[in-house]
Amino acid sequence: MPNFTKKAIKETFIQLLDEKPLNQITIKMIVEECGINRNTFYYHYQDLPSLIEEIVTEAADQIIAEYPAIDSIKTALLAVLNFASQNRRAIMHIYHSVNRDIFEHYLWVVCEHAVTEYGKTIFEGVEADPFDREILETFYKCECFGIAIGWMDSHMTDDIYAKVDRFCDLHQGLTEEMVRRSLLESGRDPIKKAPDRNRVPDR
Repeated sequence: MPNFTKKAIKETFIQLLDEKPLNQITIKMIVEECGINRNTFYYHYQDLPSLIEEIVTEAADQIIAEYPAIDSIKTALLAVLNFASQNRRAIMHIYHSVNRDIFEHYLWVVCEHAVTEYGKTIFEGVEADPFDREILETFYKCECFGIAIGWMDSHMTDDIYAKVDRFCDLHQGLTEEMVRRSLLESGRDPIKKAPDRNRVPDR
């Protein structure tokens, strides 16, 4: 029963968020829609921000589970954008609220996962300089985060997936070239030529 009640609270809150901004939603609205009392709500959640954090955390965990291995920058970007677009209107209302920092924190968590997994692919079989590897991974995390934030700032009105496709066409081979330069400049010989993994099947 407790799990059922929590599920009802979250689903009701997401439904309300889909209809109106966060600052127009109250705990009273949620409990009335769920048919529970306020004490029941407070048994599960301290306040609305704690409810928001659980919902966003679960969304991040779901995306991470869906992308256990990432073999291209395109797949990394798609993972991040898919996290941002889940329950799109609800997420936008959280993003444009005082609780925006909760969403941004877990967006960064998804970016870290996506880029760390991508790093395992591009550095597979090569003894890369740790400093260079850190630089590249930090750059890609910021790139993924920035693209998602820019899309949300535009209210998700532009065709971001078409832009990602084009970006990956233009980006093709750049990561492998940066890894090659790192190996040569550090006096290391590449053990293998890294495959070009920017092109992946269409969504």
